[in-house]
Amino acid sequence: MTFYENTNLLPDIAAESVLNRGAHEAALESHLLALRERHDELAGSHPARKELADVRLQIGRTLVALDRGAEAWEVTRPLIEVFIGSEDFESAADACDVLFQCDQAESISALGQGIWLAVTYPIDPELSVELLSHVIDETPDDSDGAAVAATTALFLADLRASGKQRENLMFFASQLLGNVARRHSGIDSQGAFELWMDRLELREPEKFLVRLRNVVDVLVQDSWWFDRTALQERLPLN
Repeated sequence: MTFYENTNLLPDIAAESVLNRGAHEAALESHLLALRERHDELAGSHPARKELADVRLQIGRTLVALDRGAEAWEVTRPLIEVFIGSEDFESAADACDVLFQCDQAESISALGQGIWLAVTYPIDPELSVELLSHVIDETPDDSDGAAVAATTALFLADLRASGKQRENLMFFASQLLGNVARRHSGIDSQGAFELWMDRLELREPEKFLVRLRNVVDVLVQDSWWFDRTALQERLPLN
């Protein structure tokens, strides 16, 4: 087949892409409609507030997938207090992830608060790694914060995951850390990587977790939506 004949295929490929995207959006709209119907059913039967919040979180996530960030924010933002009040910290962190993806004025603050929850509480490590990966995406190539986030992701995967999930997360987090090292300092060998880890003090959790706290403070500024001190006081001593 000649190059000219190949180019004749491009309109068909483009049309197929548009059709696939349209089908995906239609499926999301259908899912959104079903979620809203479920929400109305629950609201009419006076369910537990937490149950309604779970459905609203799904609605918010679906709106984000439809690129309706402002609408998703309005649905999801009130859920933080609900989940924190019921001590469902994993759902609170998940809501923070959705709020970050809304791309609104306070989305960066939402990311910082989600990371604080993900490190403070033993939530699903996959969600923790996802939140930390956003920091890497949002920071410049030479940012030490990205190195701290990637190291923490690897640490949490090692500490909290097990079985196949641990294997997958450890591989993913290791790749993240390696990519950060390359973009941060042009690291291209194991020896250079080891020296880089030492130079940035990324081997000891008591050091890099303190630095992560500073990253979180920069992300959140003074826009905390919950009382960290009160939550820390209720943590088990061990």
